[in-house]
Amino acid sequence: MANCCDDTPEPHSCDSSVQTSRRERTGAAPTEPVSELSSFRIEQMNSPSEEALIRRKLERLPEVQALRFNLLQRTLTIRHEPDALAPALNVIRALGFTPQLAAKTKPFNEPNPPTHAYWWRLGLSGATAVSADILYFTQWVPEWVVALISMASVLLCGLTVYKKGWIALTNLSLSINALMSLAVTGALLIGQWPEAAMVMFLFAIAELIEAKYLDRARSAIRSLMDLAPEKATVQQSDGCWSELEVAAVDVGSLIRARPGERIGLDGEVVKGNSTIDQAPITGESMPVEKGPGDSVFAGTINQAGALEYRVTAKASHTALARIIRAVEEALGARAPTQRFADQFARIYTPAVFVFSLVVAVVPPLLMSGTWSEWIYRALVLLVVACPCALVISTFLTIASGLATAARKGILIKDGVYLESGRKITHLVLDKTGTLTQGKPVQTDFLPIGRDLPGEYLSAAASLASRSDHPVSQAIAIQAAKRSIPLLAVESFEAMVGRGVRGVIEGHHYYLGNHRLLEELGLCSGFEGLLERFERQGKTVLILSDKTQVLALFAVADTVKDSSRVAIADLHALGVKTLMLTGDNPCTAQTIAEQMGIDEAKGNLLPIDKLSAIVALIDNKAIVGMVGDGINDAPALARADVSFAMGAAGTDTATKAVGVSIMGGDLRKISDFIRLSKQTGAVLMQNIGLALGIKAIFLVATLTGHATMWIAVFADIGVRLLVVRNGLRVLRK
Repeated sequence: MANCCDDTPEPHSCDSSVQTSRRERTGAAPTEPVSELSSFRIEQMNSPSEEALIRRKLERLPEVQALRFNLLQRTLTIRHEPDALAPALNVIRALGFTPQLAAKTKPFNEPNPPTHAYWWRLGLSGATAVSADILYFTQWVPEWVVALISMASVLLCGLTVYKKGWIALTNLSLSINALMSLAVTGALLIGQWPEAAMVMFLFAIAELIEAKYLDRARSAIRSLMDLAPEKATVQQSDGCWSELEVAAVDVGSLIRARPGERIGLDGEVVKGNSTIDQAPITGESMPVEKGPGDSVFAGTINQAGALEYRVTAKASHTALARIIRAVEEALGARAPTQRFADQFARIYTPAVFVFSLVVAVVPPLLMSGTWSEWIYRALVLLVVACPCALVISTFLTIASGLATAARKGILIKDGVYLESGRKITHLVLDKTGTLTQGKPVQTDFLPIGRDLPGEYLSAAASLASRSDHPVSQAIAIQAAKRSIPLLAVESFEAMVGRGVRGVIEGHHYYLGNHRLLEELGLCSGFEGLLERFERQGKTVLILSDKTQVLALFAVADTVKDSSRVAIADLHALGVKTLMLTGDNPCTAQTIAEQMGIDEAKGNLLPIDKLSAIVALIDNKAIVGMVGDGINDAPALARADVSFAMGAAGTDTATKAVGVSIMGGDLRKISDFIRLSKQTGAVLMQNIGLALGIKAIFLVATLTGHATMWIAVFADIGVRLLVVRNGLRVLRK
């Protein structure tokens, strides 16, 4: 989280979900400490300065090993030594906060609105502040009356500010409350009564409006929590149906979903046909037909017919639950611009504070200036000193981008990927499942050598059924349709990037691609035949033994219509496309020409894909890669931004990559890049506004052209402006 108005250095190695432990930071022996995790909700933690104050105090405790903050959710997760949580909680309470166990509170719950008593105090404070201003300029009453009215106005709305400011100052922290308390108190001491009252009133109003804007961002993420219903209709052991809490439903249970109901848990349809609105999970704009054997996801909407589905994941492990956890973890990490705001605040705030002391003292002592005039200017500088506009707006903009992406079915693991996406110059794509449907079908079977096609089909089907590769599965599925018998396979082995092998009835069989055939030394004489199939865009698997080729199987995968549009969209964004596949070069080139892809390379192993990406990066390219998150792990890890397609049904992909596209639509990558560009533009706008207005008022204050209430009004204005600008990302 941002560190607003705080002069305390803090480590930035915590961009992962939890900060590095103290033992790692101090270079101690790399023994794994015994630790526990405890999560708390702190309702009063509303701003980055309050987070920074808590962080500063807790990091001094030896029993605290790591911290993770989530300002939008107002939660703190502490990694601590066993039986050592009490000191940390005592520190938090001593700072005026009330920690509650997160398990006993609802995440992103509705904020507590101001009470009627508070609104009365605020209204009365505003009325007395205006009255004091009028009476001061008209001089209808003695000055002491104006002073009393002003003091009443300050106390009516400023007691909380003074309390927080005092806690911050006693802990040597320059929070916005501390700076405002000093400025208002100084104005009262030098006789600027009405101005002190108006400053405190305007500050209270600004805090309310800013809290309202923050709640809008919370609401966007809270809406994810509300997607899944709390109850579902579950079949009991006696065959009856009754409603149960989804959290209590076990894997394997049978659930009934009526038309118009939300799906309660992830599952597989066993009875019925319907259309499902999957937009909340995958971002797909059109409903998807579902029938027996198809997957359904918690939070999606059953539109047409009744369905019965068997639960495949408990409530805490559904695709929706993974999305929520990923968003929470991403909110707990700092994006690069947030780190810049932190670093700027740590230097800028104490520097301006020291400078204001110089302004208050040096001119009266050395330049014959009047004490009251220069102390007043120093107080105005204190108001200008807080970089809250910069810090809160960067945090809120990143949070808005993450929430918007999640609603579009784009799951971003960390804010750093959201900021990096706009810089992508090259996108590397896998073929199967990314550009194509990922469900290839066998189109040709060509026996070679001995005339034993039945034997070849059984051997190939037996090997293919043991593989999870889509091309092998196409052969297994075709064999099942034709009722080809499967044989026992011994010594089965999958050879990455080549194929599979095994022993069937004492004979060694191989089923793989052209590369495997070359390694076996059996390729001679078949190049022309292979090329004929490959020019048709088909993938060829060869069945052989140790001495000869036995049969060829041609498999074709249909290209997604959405992928053609996606490639054109990427080109319109200035992104060059490159397809890297383990398929043969001829098929790769055919698919690339159909899709309009700039370049294609085939017959590649995972290590070859990694080398290709390294070569691009060495040439100063910013590389994004789309893969399945498993087979292409080395290349995905090396890419600047990695993507997994169709990640709604698997938890592995969301852990292996930076960005998970919950559906299989490649167009979402263009959406991600556009969102990244817009987020980056808003961040730059906010930085320019925040720093530019601060610079203007620093100059205006030194030249005597800025009053305190105008400085507060400007500070409030820029804070609200950049926060509102950051929320624009939510509306896209």
